[in-house]
Amino acid sequence: MSLKSERRGIHVDQSELLCKKGCGYYGNPAWQGFCSKCWREEYHKARQKQIQEDWELAERLQREEEEAFASSQSSQGAQSLTFSKFEEKKTNEKTRKVTTVKKFFSASSRVGSKKAEIQEAKAPSPSINRQTSIETDRVSKEFIEFLKTLHKTGQEIYKQTKLFLEAMHYKRDLSIEEQSECTQDFYQNVAERMQTRGKVPPERVEKIMDQIEKYIMTRLYKYVFCPETTDDEKKDLAIQKRIRALRWVTPQMLCVPVNEEIPEVSDMVVKAITDIIEMDSKRVPRDKLACITKCSKHIFNAIKITKNEPASADDFLPTLIYIVLKGNPPRLQSNIQYITRFCNPSRLMTGEDGYYFTNLCCAVAFIEKLDAQSLNLSQEDFDRYMSGQTSPRKQESENWSPDACLGVKQMYKNLDLLSQLNERQERIMNEAKKLEKDLIDWTDGIAKEVQDIVEKYPLEIKPPSQSLAAIDSENVENDKLPPPLQPQVYAG
Repeated sequence: MSLKSERRGIHVDQSELLCKKGCGYYGNPAWQGFCSKCWREEYHKARQKQIQEDWELAERLQREEEEAFASSQSSQGAQSLTFSKFEEKKTNEKTRKVTTVKKFFSASSRVGSKKAEIQEAKAPSPSINRQTSIETDRVSKEFIEFLKTLHKTGQEIYKQTKLFLEAMHYKRDLSIEEQSECTQDFYQNVAERMQTRGKVPPERVEKIMDQIEKYIMTRLYKYVFCPETTDDEKKDLAIQKRIRALRWVTPQMLCVPVNEEIPEVSDMVVKAITDIIEMDSKRVPRDKLACITKCSKHIFNAIKITKNEPASADDFLPTLIYIVLKGNPPRLQSNIQYITRFCNPSRLMTGEDGYYFTNLCCAVAFIEKLDAQSLNLSQEDFDRYMSGQTSPRKQESENWSPDACLGVKQMYKNLDLLSQLNERQERIMNEAKKLEKDLIDWTDGIAKEVQDIVEKYPLEIKPPSQSLAAIDSENVENDKLPPPLQPQVYAG
């Protein structure tokens, strides 16, 4: 390609326009002075070199981890220290290589990019920044002890797990859906490899997958649970506000077949609420599912005791909705999304855990769309209950059975009194706000009227008149006046 030395009267130095590789094409400053063709070639070469170095690094790290895993059988304390050193060393080398490649492809004229690369190169290893967690250390030790019983298969699983955690560290900038997809692919690949290559029975594979999920999700929990890039927190606040607004819903409105007056049933309800609230304190998706399962079993027991017969699915879902309304679990949507994204798919698709989790999702969806028709109420009553203007009437005293507990009667009587006091207080607050508004309007009206009068009849201040002359002073204008009297002296 020929180059002209002049373009529209502007003199151009050919050495500044040519590709740095000398191919004769124009170079681009954004591509380090290369043309598009040479830039792609350089990029491909650098990419291949990086891939080769990464493979060599991975193979070397695998050999080191195999040696560390073998030495862990003799000394547990020395093993945990060795793994920590290997993790730190591996992360430092990986960070350095990634930074070098980024520097090679970054434009030298971009000052901001250089600052970002310097900060990234100086960033310490995550193993140094990570605060020591007792639970994480405990889970790591349990995972290693479990893998020792698998011998060669355990070594292979440990290598795959460590490489997956290392890869997830560099994928934190991806969306949570992409990270979830990577995790699900990892679960599937590990399970298929154990069944095809290791000839591990399906029951054994399920137990191994539970341990793998526990290990990796304990380490990834703080990065993938309710991340800032999603609207999980916003959904949590919305469902909590919705449940607080529905605090007036009674078991009779939902047709809940549970009699909380029975002490055993009341204890089951309390345990169910405790389990559903405890779900937020767990890190592993399987443990969160276990809390949902325990809550559901307490619900089935409460229904069975109340009806003296086994509970059905039609009885379970309304009772679960009532438990969720009464407990208002923290970060409910975040926990549901976390389980959906990172739980072992085989556990969600089969078994009682998946069944109970599906019912919980249905209960949350019902609460979000709950309306007057769902509770067999008129729209007017539903709106008054939602706004807090009034609450459903409690059971009247004459309707109580003779065997009813006196304490329960007194409790409902006190609740009715508190409801009346609450309504009275709301009326007083509304009247006070109205009075305050009237006073503000009256003050503004008076000020406006005064302003209108001042504008209509402006006040004019005239200058003071001239001062009067003294009586005895010369009066030029009134010269007809007699002269002033002069004092006379008479001789005696």
